[in-house]
Formats: sequence, C-alpha cells, structure tokens
Amino acid sequence: MIRTRKGPVRILTAAVALSLFAVGCANGEGSGKTADGKTIVKIAVWDYEKTPEFKALIDGFEAENPKIDVQPVDILSTDYSNKLTTMLAGGDSTDVLTMKNVTDYARYGTRGQLQSLTTDVNKLDKAKYSGLDAFDLKGDYYALPYRQDFWVLFYNKTLLKKSGADPSKLTWSEYADLAKKLTTGSGSSKVYGTYHQTWRSVVQAVASAQTGGDLLSGDYGFFKKQYEMALGLQKDGAVMPFATAKSQQVKYDAVFATGKTAMVPMGTWLAARMLQLKAQGQSVDWGMAPLPQTSANGKTVTFGSPTAFAVNKKARNSAAAKKFVLWASGPKGAAAIAKVGVVPSYTDDAVMNNFFGVKGMPNDALSKKAMKPDTVKLEMPVSTKSSDIDQILTEEHELVMSGEKSIDKGIQEMESRVKSEVE
Repeated sequence: MIRTRKGPVRILTAAVALSLFAVGCANGEGSGKTADGKTIVKIAVWDYEKTPEFKALIDGFEAENPKIDVQPVDILSTDYSNKLTTMLAGGDSTDVLTMKNVTDYARYGTRGQLQSLTTDVNKLDKAKYSGLDAFDLKGDYYALPYRQDFWVLFYNKTLLKKSGADPSKLTWSEYADLAKKLTTGSGSSKVYGTYHQTWRSVVQAVASAQTGGDLLSGDYGFFKKQYEMALGLQKDGAVMPFATAKSQQVKYDAVFATGKTAMVPMGTWLAARMLQLKAQGQSVDWGMAPLPQTSANGKTVTFGSPTAFAVNKKARNSAAAKKFVLWASGPKGAAAIAKVGVVPSYTDDAVMNNFFGVKGMPNDALSKKAMKPDTVKLEMPVSTKSSDIDQILTEEHELVMSGEKSIDKGIQEMESRVKSEVE
C-alpha cells in the first residue's frame, strides 16, 4: 500500500493483474467502476516506488479528472518486457500500457495489440514532441511519448574536484584515462573511476550513434573500438568487472549515490532517481556532463529512447485510457514530470525551467549544457526485426564482456547470427 496526498492507492502486481483478468473473464469483465462510481483505468508500470514520474502523472491527472481512478499494475523493471508480452498474449485488459522501449512497441504495434492513436497524433503540434517519430509505423501511431531520455555522463563533483579533472569535453580515450586516475582504494573500500551498466547499449548504442553504424545491418565492425575501451577499463581495474555486476545484480544508482564510483554514463532518468535518494540522505554531490565522444570535433552526439503510453486493444475503458495518455504526453503531463526531474517528450522553455528548478537538481552551466546535445540518435531503430536483433546482440555482448569470447569472435558471431537467424 502506498500513500498519496489523496489517501491509499492500491498497486497491483503483475501476478495479481493476471489473476484478476481470469476472474474478470469469468464474470463478464466486471463493471470497470469503483464502489463509488469512478471509472477505473489500470496502467502497467514498473518499479512504481522508484520511478517517480508515474505517481506524478497519476496524481496530476486524477486531480483534474476526479471521476477517473487510475490504478498502477506494478511490475519489476527487469521482468517488465516479458511480463507485458505474456499479459498481452493472454488477452489481459489492462487499459494503459507503458512502452518501455521502441523495440517492444514495434512488436506490439505490428501484432495488432494496441489501439490506433493516429487521428489524435495528427492533431498535435508534432514539433514539440521529441521522440514522436520513433512511434511512426508506416504512418500509423499506436503510442504517444511522455518522456525523452538520452545518455549523459553523471559525475561525483567532490571526487572530480579533488582530481582537478574537467569532464566537460571528453573523448572516450580521455574518459578512460580519467577513470583510471579516479580509481582509488581496494576491497570493500575501493572507489571505481567509472561504472558501466551491463546493458549492451553502453558499448553498442554508443558506437552506433557516434560512428553512424547501423544496428540492423548485420555488419558490426564499428563496435570494436568501444569494446576495446570497455574491456581495457576492466583489465586495469578502473570499472567493476562485468561478471561481478551481472551476477550480483548491481544497481547503478546505488553505486553512484553511495560514492562507490566517480562517474557513470547513464540515461537522464538517473537524475530523478538521484533526487529521490538525496531526499533519503543517500546521495552524493553530483552533476551532469555531455556524453564522451568518439570524435573531438566539438559536437555532442548521444543516443536515447522515448518512453510512451499506449492503449491496450482490449482495454475495458478505452475512452478514459486515451484521455490519460493524451494528458500525460501533453504540456500538463510534461510539467508534472519535469518537477520531479524527469525529461519530458513535450518540451518548451517553461518545461525546462521547471526541470532545472527542482530542489536538488544541479543547475550549473555544464549540467545545462549536457541537456542540450547536438544530436540524439535512436537507441534501437524501429523495425519488425528490432526485437530479434536486440536479443542476438545482447547475448553476444554478454559473452564478450564476460571474457567468454574475444571481441573479434563476438562481432563475427553477431554478424553471422543476424544474417542467418533474422528473416
């Protein structure tokens, strides 16, 4: 049970949602109303307590729409994609579905599991919605982005100040040298110069965005230099070993907030989490810098992915669900999440003023510069092949980073498998 300003809100787990679906089928899907007559809108989310924008959006929407009761269906972040796929395959009627990434969105949209929002999208000022193009499936839209994240470099201001380092314009080579310089101590007291999350994007999406490589092409030679840098840091002890981070399920936010690493390349969503942790007394003095670059040409190229809401094709309360999606993705929803440190899709000057005006948010010149990259490439191109290729690249990435395959062998396997296994 989680308390909000309006009282207790019941949060359903994915397992409960599935069981309620089964009961609903047996009882004609139920009324879709609360005991006091409010329209129920169930929304699939992940890690509700650690993901502040969900509560901000729900509270804001309900304040303006008192006859609608939005009920989160909470799923573990690590299980979200698989659970949502299972729920949809089973005919689940959860009204609003959060699209965690465009790869999953493409799969659900092309399978006819989402309601079309094309008519609504065509009425919007599309120029104000960052990431909207990623949801264009041959002219049709089945989701609207409410959040647009991209990767920056988070750093511990105290640790970098002691070193005299300047994180403002780093190449990856300079970043690696700095990580080695910032690494101190040993054993339980060790502080790593940087931390790399185990996701393949830390290597592959960076390389794709900054070299122009195509993740769908089946030709992945452009990964090599980035893998050499990442594995070199492991060899030098300047970053936690991949195998350790993977087996111990290390959380990047905890490592950074407790001062166990001086830097961490990560998506802008970490800012909101750091604000939460700071409120709990667990945060360090931190800032943001542009993501390190392959080329020292003065331009900042990064990658990211929008997060969106969609309406389930089998939603019980479609009209109310669509109303929530349009509100959450528009200017009012943008204002709500900017106030908790989340970067919205809908952007104007007022929204960014809200973002940097949040208590605890660093608003120094470098942090503001980090929020204005020259180019944001899509983390994974949208295609009917995206999901299958993503799986192959992830599997081979883990083998390379854990040392079970050489870089050359891993890249060779990626190329071979994509060309032979993906139609």
